[in-house]
Parts: sequence; C-alpha cells; structure tokens
Amino acid sequence: MAASLLTAVGLAVAVDRPGQAVAQPAAAPTATPANATTAAFSGGTTTQQTARLRQLMRKLVAAGAPGVIVRVDDGRDRTVQITEQAPWTTKDHRLGVGDEFRMGSNTKTMMATLVLQLVGEGRLALTDPVEKWLPGHVPNGRAITLRMLLNHTSGLFDYTEDATLWPSVLGKDRRSWTSAQLLAVGVQHDPLFAPGAKWSYSNTNYAAVGAVLEKVTGTSLADLVRDRIARPLGLQHTYFATDPAWHGRHARGYEPDETHMPPGVPAEVRDYAGAHRAGHVDVSDNNPSWAGAAGAVVSTAHDWARFYAALMSGKVLPAAQLAQMRTTVPTAPGRPDGPGYGLGIFTATTPCGTVWAHEGGIPGYLSLNATDPTGRRTASILVSTEAYSEYPGAFPSEIAKADQTLKSAAICAMFDKPAPSGAPTG
Repeated sequence: MAASLLTAVGLAVAVDRPGQAVAQPAAAPTATPANATTAAFSGGTTTQQTARLRQLMRKLVAAGAPGVIVRVDDGRDRTVQITEQAPWTTKDHRLGVGDEFRMGSNTKTMMATLVLQLVGEGRLALTDPVEKWLPGHVPNGRAITLRMLLNHTSGLFDYTEDATLWPSVLGKDRRSWTSAQLLAVGVQHDPLFAPGAKWSYSNTNYAAVGAVLEKVTGTSLADLVRDRIARPLGLQHTYFATDPAWHGRHARGYEPDETHMPPGVPAEVRDYAGAHRAGHVDVSDNNPSWAGAAGAVVSTAHDWARFYAALMSGKVLPAAQLAQMRTTVPTAPGRPDGPGYGLGIFTATTPCGTVWAHEGGIPGYLSLNATDPTGRRTASILVSTEAYSEYPGAFPSEIAKADQTLKSAAICAMFDKPAPSGAPTG
C-alpha cells in the first residue's frame, strides 16, 4: 500500500496494495434496489450534470476500468445513481448501484469512529500511550499515543510494504490475519521517524488501532462494526470482512492478468489468483482479511452516504469527539493550509467546496467517498479495479486522467456546481 495524491480533488489519499496511499441532523438517504442502474436528478442543470457524469464514466470504462458506480446526493432530495461496465464483464455480473463493494481504507473512518465512541464513554483517551493497551507489542510504545496512530504521525513502518503480506494481497495465501499478526509484521521494521515528528500514511497504525479496540472491548472488530455502527444506522450491507464471503449481491472486482499487466508494475505483484476473464483476473473471491482494521470493511454507496450523514451531523459521535476527528495535521510538507488528515478522515478545499473524504483501494476495488461538513451532501465513486491507482506511472495516462476528471465532476455535482473550466476534461 502507498499514499497517492488525488489531484482532481486535492486530497492526499491511500490505496491498499503493496507498491512504491455541529450541524442540524441530515435526512437519511432513501433506500434503492440493489439492481437499480439509474435514478437521475430532475431539473435542467442537474440533468446536464447527470449526463456529464455518465459521459465521464464511459470514458473511464473505455480507458480500462471494468465497471464504475457513481452515487451523488446534492442534499436537496435529488440523487443520481449510475453504473457503467465493460461489455465483457456482463457475463459475470450486471453491476448495480446497490452492490456491495470492498471499501479498503475508508475502513479507517469507521475504526476512528469506534475509538472516539470509546473516548466519549471514558474507556479510552487519545493521549493514551499504545503501551498502556498493547504492552511490549510496539517499540517505543510509551511515546506513541492513540491520536498519533489515528492521524498517521506515529512513524510506524507500513506493514503492507513487507513482502510477507504480498501472497495474501495477490490471493495466493488465503489465510485469515488477525490485528496482532498484522501489527507484528509492521513493527519488526525500524520506524520512519520519531513519534509526532511528521505525517506519513501507514496501515500499521490501524493494525494497532484494531488490536487496541479488541483489547479494550473484548469484542471482535466485526462485532463492533455491526453493533456500534451498522445496526444502529440501518446499514444493511455494511460489515467487517474476516474471510472471502460476501453477505449479499456484490460487484465483481478485476485486475489485469500477468500477461496484460503493464511492464512497469513490479514482478512480485503482477500475478493475481482468480478466474481469468478477457485479459483480467476476477479477484472477488480472494480473502481481504490481510487489510484488517486498515481496510476490510464492505459497504455500498448508499450505506456509506447514510454513515457520513449520521457522522457529520453528530448522530454517531458526541460533539467533542467529532471535533477531535476533524482536528487535522497537514499531509503535504510545506503546505500547512493544504489537505489535512484528521482522525481517520481527510479534508481539502476543492474548487467547488470543502470536503471530508477518504479513498480506499484493495485489489479489484477502488473507492472515493466524500461529504460536505454537514453530511447533507455526499458522493461515492466506486471503480472495480485498483492497480492503475497504485502504479500510475505504469499504466497509460488516459485512465488516470479519466479517473481524476470523473472524481472532480462528482464532487462538484455534490455541491450542485459544474466542474470548473480549468479541471481536466477527460
């Protein structure tokens, strides 16, 4: 895994693969059938935005994406939901706007939410040293606080950069990993810098967070997500995956097969396990447990919009803890007023408005979920492949350009604005 820069939106974001990254309560989004394909905005300007989004989705598919789901809610009871997919994928699955999707690093927002709930209950403190809860498991654990884990300032090495994990990432090793095992892989490496010295995205931080949550509660992460987030909010297709099983209708995820993988992709991460389809490998049935607390949550675009609406409107966290979540550190050296990372969530000022968001990538699945500061406006862009985001220099520039243009347009549509004229045109 590595942190990457989403230039179209201005967010530093992360993907989950080995490689070279208080307002008034909002109304809950309305439910949609799992196999629906389009529910468009009404009205002249928004109709044009819907047509523009569909055009950009088709360009992304033409550039190499097997499938794309876009859901945008402008906060005025007008929601656009569209799917597009490459013809060769329809033999496996007809993509629906309500399909379950592996959300990758968006998981971190939910893990941070769980920690902050416990902080609000007095069971944890952000100033707690990790040594308090995981004695002897993290070198220099007395100097690393829970806040540093959550905002990526701990200096811990990223466990997904260790080759031990790569067979699991590729789907060849189907074991189920625990938080403690993932943490152990990360901390066997020297730290990158002294705790609190700077910001660097590391999935090991969230392996430690997962281990702390399990230690404090005596409960599995799957049960915590179910009982503290999914059930209270009515998220019917949201769960923490501990094995390859899906709970419902789901998007199929693909990566290029070894023959069709661009030569710039490292040899050790070119060959995925799974059924071969039209120059691709279907990785949908591989075990995502290696992503753990850093990236194993499954959800849908509708469920995530509902989660963001509840989170940002204060329904999930007390006001004090929501304020802590939205206290950020700069992610770009020399840009203190640039994109920031809070506790499990990014923020940035885009040409169309300020967003809170996270991106996630796990083989076969690339996602960006964004909201405005109130949770009333939301956008999700879900793409059923991920390698091009992790290795942008290896893939043709057309797919990255199409991806950035679509994300920029979706964020602006969320604010009911056209994408600025200076944005990429796709």
